[in-house]
Amino acid sequence: MSDNPAPNISDLSDNWRTPITLFSDYLKFERQYSAHTVNQYVSQLGFAALYFSKLCDDWFSVQGEHIRRYSMALRSKQLSGRTISLKLSCIRSLYKFLKAKNIAKQAHYHNPAVGIKGPKFAKPLPKNLDVDQMARLLEIPDDEPLAIRDKAMMELMYSSGLRISELVGANLQDISAANGEILVRGKGNKERLIPVGSKALNALKKWLIIRPQFATPDEVAVFLSSKKNRISVRQVRLRMQEWGIKQGISSQVHPHKLRHSFASHILESSGDLRAVQELLGHSSLSATQVYTHLDFQHLAKVYDNTHPRAKKRTD
Repeated sequence: MSDNPAPNISDLSDNWRTPITLFSDYLKFERQYSAHTVNQYVSQLGFAALYFSKLCDDWFSVQGEHIRRYSMALRSKQLSGRTISLKLSCIRSLYKFLKAKNIAKQAHYHNPAVGIKGPKFAKPLPKNLDVDQMARLLEIPDDEPLAIRDKAMMELMYSSGLRISELVGANLQDISAANGEILVRGKGNKERLIPVGSKALNALKKWLIIRPQFATPDEVAVFLSSKKNRISVRQVRLRMQEWGIKQGISSQVHPHKLRHSFASHILESSGDLRAVQELLGHSSLSATQVYTHLDFQHLAKVYDNTHPRAKKRTD
C-alpha cells in the first residue's frame, strides 16, 4: 500500500500485468502522454493490482465493493484526499480504456469504478509571480551563452504560456519570427498557434545567433544543452530554480509558475477567460476557471487596501 518503493508490474501475474501494459502503450503511443505521466499511471495501477490480487483473480472480477475497500485502506494510511482521488482516477481510466477497446471478457462488462469517488478536497490555487517579480526574474544579463539561452526560454514561457513539455519539444520550424507566432504541440498531440511577444522574440533572436555553438548540423530542437542535444525537462527546471535564487525571487521559481503567471496576468488585464483557455490549450473551460479565483483574489486585495469601509478599524 505504501508508495515507496513503487511496485514492479513484472512481478504481477499476466491477468493483472497485461491490461496495465496495454493501457500504458495506449497512453504513450496513441495519447502521446509524457514518460513521467505514463510511469505515474503504471505505478498507481501496480499498487491497486497488488491490493486487488488478494481479493480476486483479475481486473475483470474486481467489484465496486473491492474498490471502496481500497479507498478506505488508502484513507487509513492518512493519505490526502487529493492523493486518494488521483489513485482512484487511475483505476477509472484503466476501466474506461478496457471497455472502449473491447478488452473486457464479457460483452456487457460493467465498469466497477463508476460512481466511486474519492474524498472531497480543496484544490490549491496555482501560484504565480506578480508583474514586478516577473520583470526582476527576466532581467538576466546576456553576457554568456547559457544565460542567453535561459533568458530566451523564460521569456518564451511567460510570453506564450507554454507547458514545459511544449518548450523542450519546440523545433526551429515551429517559430515564425516574421509573424510573431509559435506552433506548439500540447496534450494529446493537439496543435495550437500562439502569439509571441516582442521581448521574447528579441531574446529568441539573440539565442538563435549563438545556437550553432550548441547544435549539430541536423539538430532541429530550438533549445539545446551544453552536450549538444535537446534540453531536458529536468535541466530546464534546475536552471529556472537557479535563476530564481540569483535574481532574488522570494518564492521558488519553476516552469509551471511562469505559465500560471502568464494566465493570471492576461486575465487580470483582459477579463477574457475564453481567450486564456485557447492560449493555454485547455480542452475545457473548467480547467481555466481556476484563474478566475486568482483574479478575484487580486481584486479583493485591491478592494481591501483601498476602500475606506473594506476592513474593520480599531481606531
